[in-house]
Amino acid sequence: MASDKASAVISIHTPSSSLALVHSVTADTLTLLFDKLSRKRNTEFYGKRVDSGWLKYEWSGSVWNLDDDGDYSIFQWRQNGSTDPPTIYLKDPSEPLPSQSSYRNPSFYLFNPEHIVPVQLSPQSDSPSARSKKRSTAHDGVPKHKKEFENFHTSNGVRTITGDIGPVKNVRMLLKTGYRYVYMSRKFAMRHGFIPQDAAPGHYGYSGLVNIGKLPITVGKTKTTHAVYLSEESHFDVVLGRSFMEKRQIKTNPIDPTDIVCLDTGEKLDCELVILKDGKGEIVTVT
Repeated sequence: MASDKASAVISIHTPSSSLALVHSVTADTLTLLFDKLSRKRNTEFYGKRVDSGWLKYEWSGSVWNLDDDGDYSIFQWRQNGSTDPPTIYLKDPSEPLPSQSSYRNPSFYLFNPEHIVPVQLSPQSDSPSARSKKRSTAHDGVPKHKKEFENFHTSNGVRTITGDIGPVKNVRMLLKTGYRYVYMSRKFAMRHGFIPQDAAPGHYGYSGLVNIGKLPITVGKTKTTHAVYLSEESHFDVVLGRSFMEKRQIKTNPIDPTDIVCLDTGEKLDCELVILKDGKGEIVTVT
């Protein structure tokens, strides 16, 4: 275990400032760390309660949440043997990032060149999927990707990503700002035991919106927990609405619909564009 002296100071970086805090990773608790930060004066977050969702740390090339005692135990284990003071990133999840015209702390992970995800107008893969086709310019001078994007919108296309929900892996999920919460289709919920197999009319959402509990959702390398509601949506097993997008701080690119970045970690997500059609070949609109 790192020495008490080495672990007694933590470096804290926020989007606009940096500070040091006396805190023993081995002896003190996460709640005590929240308390100390909440009392820290002369900071942009003074007067607010630092809590779950505010802290992250970097380890093995990735950025990890520091939300609860389980996260903190892993954080302690990862500091074992380290002689360098731990570094933690702090951001009020309800506040936007500083504008590009304002000061941005270069030590904050999202502003570090290693984590900045540039907007790419052309993908790197040779896959035939919609997200990875190489861009080219048509004979009429209009870029091919622009035409594809216009077709995507005029055909009521939707963005989809793959992730895990609860114990179920590799689920194709609809990413849609038109929905407020996270929703799970009835058939999917019954098939995987989220609701009883014999759910009858009048139960589990037939008579109204029903919250079936909070479930962990893993997209990219990050797991977050969300309230999930039962849905009669038949086209997608899971719909990720604004509650998910706001928590992960999803940023979309108005030029490239497949360019999706989670600003909470800087991860770029794999996205596929889907245009739904019924058995007659008619386009199905997902509102």
